[in-house]
Amino acid sequence: MLLALAPALAIQGYNEYALRASRNAAVRDDTLATARAVADDLAQVAETTRQALDFVSRNPTVRAMDAVGCTEYLRDVARDNPQLAIFSLTRLDGAVICNSLGSAPGSYSVAGRVYHRRVVAEDTFVMGSYIRGTVTGRDVLHFARPLRDAAGRTTGVLAAALDLGWLDHHLRRDLRRPSTSLTIADADATIIVRYPDGDGLVGTAVPDERMRILRARGEGVRIAAGYDGRERVLANVHPSGPASGSWVTVGRDRDVAFTDVDAATRRGLVLIALGTALALLAAVLAGRFFIRRPFDRLLRAATAWQTGDLSARIGMTRGDEFGRLGGKLDAMAGTLQRREGELRDEIARGREMQDRQVMLLHELNHRVKNTLATVQALARQSSRGGEAQGERLEGRILALSKTHDLLTRDDWSGAPLREVVEGEVGPYRGGPTRIITDGPDVDLPARHVLALGMTLHELITNAAKHGALSDAAGEVRVTWRIVVGESGQRRLLVDWVESGGPVVAKPTRKGFGSRLIAASIERELDGYYTLDFDSGGLRCIIEVPLHGGYAMMSPLDVGTGAGAVRRSRPES
Repeated sequence: MLLALAPALAIQGYNEYALRASRNAAVRDDTLATARAVADDLAQVAETTRQALDFVSRNPTVRAMDAVGCTEYLRDVARDNPQLAIFSLTRLDGAVICNSLGSAPGSYSVAGRVYHRRVVAEDTFVMGSYIRGTVTGRDVLHFARPLRDAAGRTTGVLAAALDLGWLDHHLRRDLRRPSTSLTIADADATIIVRYPDGDGLVGTAVPDERMRILRARGEGVRIAAGYDGRERVLANVHPSGPASGSWVTVGRDRDVAFTDVDAATRRGLVLIALGTALALLAAVLAGRFFIRRPFDRLLRAATAWQTGDLSARIGMTRGDEFGRLGGKLDAMAGTLQRREGELRDEIARGREMQDRQVMLLHELNHRVKNTLATVQALARQSSRGGEAQGERLEGRILALSKTHDLLTRDDWSGAPLREVVEGEVGPYRGGPTRIITDGPDVDLPARHVLALGMTLHELITNAAKHGALSDAAGEVRVTWRIVVGESGQRRLLVDWVESGGPVVAKPTRKGFGSRLIAASIERELDGYYTLDFDSGGLRCIIEVPLHGGYAMMSPLDVGTGAGAVRRSRPES
């Protein structure tokens, strides 16, 4: 039934997706086109007002700042331009000279108005921001330009106040859909035009959150909730010219735009639901005869097999799908009987694997105990020396942690010697030649990694505090190679050489660092080491045995063991 309905569901889903995608693109394009039309219309209104002010500025009474003649002239101009609530001429200090309403010279001042300050500062035509007119008492938007005398000097400010009520009705002509909303905000984020419900929002500030999103996303189309809470497709654009600082936002009600699409979707779903009900009824009736009866026989046989009776058989001889399935299941039951004996053998082998896991756990426990014993010895020795020894303890534990990290990365199977060396000397590299390391690629077992890591940490710490690395001209060279002794046993030879540092003197007593090196090399690895306190720099030679399978190297890296190192004790 589901397979039969799948094509219808797929077609309905595709049509729904395609229709909604097409409608969404059309609504977005239409909304953006409407917003651009409104922005162009607003820019044209600003340009028309600029032309009117340019025309007024040429009048002799205006240029002469004749209060009586200027007043009469501005009244005539205002009657010819009903969209402009008032024309006014003011001095640079803001005092009124004349206006189209006949106000007395000096009766009020516009020095604090934004448009007046901008004209005085920029000396060009500007668009102001929302104002409730002092004289007219109406919501207006000022446009202003400088007035210049015959010599080209700016002598005053000529302004025209655009009636926002007229602008609201004028711009509604660009809204082609009845459900379209319009919001225009000036450069100060104050709403100057709002449709619908403009009476409650004109003159109010755009909420900070909306303005932040508007400035962040800039011009374009987005889907968001409008002022009325309904989800809308919103298009935001900037007008051109003097009005470029304002924002024009046109919104389309998304539910209204998709009304016919939603209706088509409901019709399609009703038809699919009716087809599903009919198909379900047919499936139930046919399933009782063609599926349920043979299925009951399969269940009875499966129940017997579940209880352990693998001798039970389905015994169906039909030639349909259930008959063939019954024959295969009967054959499977016979195969399971044969496999039962094989399963017992598998269980026995599983027990052997479990024993091996237990052995590995014991080995891991032994390594952890050795590590804890090392930390305990470090703590016991360092606690005797106060704060300075405490810092050494911290450094030794960190060195132990680095080697543990290397081992944990490869499941404690070992680590490359080069990474062990770099892990200890890396933090002390002050330049390309102060610390030099060289040697073949050698993989060490876990026991060698821990012991050599602690030894290298003691050597590099001593070099940084007292040896070659404590001097700017000092140098440390760490080299290693594989040597083969007379018995054919492979051994690792590490040569630590310091030079260019302070004069070296042999210590009068054996410190904890020396004892730690001895414990790591001799007792832990059954190897040998030599500390040569030459006046030119400390040299330490370490030789430890490598057991078969733990190290890999090129045949060219293998040397001879005769006379390779000076040992701290004779070979037993």
